[in-house]
Amino acid sequence: MPDQPDLGAAADTEKRSPALSVDGLSVTFATDAGAVRAVSNVSYQVYPGEVLAVVGESGSGKSVSSRTAIGLLPSTARVSGTVTLGTAEITKMSERQLTAVRGGDIAMVFQEPGSALDPLFTAGYQIMEALRAHSEMSRVAARTRAVDLLRLVGLPEPERRVNYYPHQLSGGQKQRVMIAIAIACEPKVIIADEPTTALDVTVQAEILELLRDLRDRIGSAIVLITHNMGVVADMADRVVVMRAGRVVEQASVDDLFANPTQEYTRALLAAVPHLGASTRVAPVVPEVNESDSDTGASTSGASATVPVLEVADLTVEFSSGLRRATFKAVQGVSFSIARGETLGLVGESGSGKSTIGRCAAGLQRATAGSVRVLGSELTGLSERRLRPMRRRLGFVFQDPATSLNPRLTVGDCVAEPLVVHRTAKGAAMRDRVRQLLDDVQLPEGTEKRYPHELSGGQRQRVSLARALVLNPDLLIADEPTSALDVSVQAKVLELFADLQRECGWACLFISHDLAVVDQLADNVAVLCNGEVVEQGPRDDILRNPAQDYTRRLVAAVPVPDPEEQRRRRAERQRLIS
Repeated sequence: MPDQPDLGAAADTEKRSPALSVDGLSVTFATDAGAVRAVSNVSYQVYPGEVLAVVGESGSGKSVSSRTAIGLLPSTARVSGTVTLGTAEITKMSERQLTAVRGGDIAMVFQEPGSALDPLFTAGYQIMEALRAHSEMSRVAARTRAVDLLRLVGLPEPERRVNYYPHQLSGGQKQRVMIAIAIACEPKVIIADEPTTALDVTVQAEILELLRDLRDRIGSAIVLITHNMGVVADMADRVVVMRAGRVVEQASVDDLFANPTQEYTRALLAAVPHLGASTRVAPVVPEVNESDSDTGASTSGASATVPVLEVADLTVEFSSGLRRATFKAVQGVSFSIARGETLGLVGESGSGKSTIGRCAAGLQRATAGSVRVLGSELTGLSERRLRPMRRRLGFVFQDPATSLNPRLTVGDCVAEPLVVHRTAKGAAMRDRVRQLLDDVQLPEGTEKRYPHELSGGQRQRVSLARALVLNPDLLIADEPTSALDVSVQAKVLELFADLQRECGWACLFISHDLAVVDQLADNVAVLCNGEVVEQGPRDDILRNPAQDYTRRLVAAVPVPDPEEQRRRRAERQRLIS
């Protein structure tokens, strides 16, 4: 194409027919703020048995180009160019034809499982629905296969959790259900849009191994859309780099990491966080006056000694229904965070990380134990007494698609805490909103758009801006960078560190990305099955872990170097076997 670089394909792939071909694709969306060109003249192919990684910043058109391939664009989209699945042209299919193809010949693992799964149906029912839509399978056989698929993707106790509804599963567990649905009919092409975003590193390694096995066993072509360059190094055969809706570079995975030809690609690779390369600078804690606090807790004099967050013997239990034992999500957890410090809370999905974060924000009642913010007890408080405390808290949720009000513009979403707590209005409120959107690298005009008009990474930046709008004393960040590409992630992490040094807020940072935790955290607590198995200074936990569980977590982190990652994968397989 005249306005794209000469990309060239490998000689062996030129002799085969592509499983999926995108040729001259352009997509424009009509929005309330005007037409938005999301994809411009994009071309690439993926062949049977090949993994093609598509990388780039959020909003670069990665997800839009892939959704075109499965016919999932909204009615506001105008499409030109062609997308071909085998010999069938997707862009010319009717809705009925697309329905027959989706889930059978081509399947997709979505970026945000919380919004992709139907909350009214169990995980098992939704897998069975996919199976029976493309086969003559009976309900009994479909249920048996659903349990097998859940076991295959590593969901604990699949016989029991096949009956769970999405809200009963953690973010990582929901993503595993999505992968089970996608692979149910062994499709020819799998489009994986951030398939391991919500997964901890050990399960991520298992899921990547599962996708490799499916590719090798039935020759599935995989389009892997991700911002995790360690996953790219681990999985991909070829890589397409996109920026502002265009392809800027395409190469084999080894060539791209060793000799990137474009400055943009070099910048992407330079922004990747490396475990063991932390440059964490201790924050300078500002003076806090008593008049600055509306919480009722004393923050003068004793502010240097009273922790911002203190959790003691926290236990959270959930009822499992009649005649069933209660489920202990958190058991006897204790830790504290001082002003200006960051505690990284890590562990596998379902280990209780998010439950602890919700307890710290007063969003989940504790069964036993204590949660104190600036010396004030949160457990047992009524909603009315919690409200003034929440002015001191900021929360970045794991899934921005479900935490942002779809009926409000981005500007109104960010301003909502200011309105609720009556701290600003008019021009002052608009200026504060614009300042925060600038801080999280969102362009002017974003405040007039709606959440569904943004990419996943852009929505997460809106969520971060909303959390910081009240200048909180405590920021609870539940996977705050999980949906961000590496270049934006690097900027957001730098913003985190700069704002923390400037404002001195404490941070409970919940993440499965140990390289990010290494970059931000002062201390680390490792959770397993709701209990703390190890905690202490970051360097002690991540460099010299004392527990086998922690060592396995560290060993499972993929590195952004294809050659080194192949050695690490072989070593991991040797240890497992």
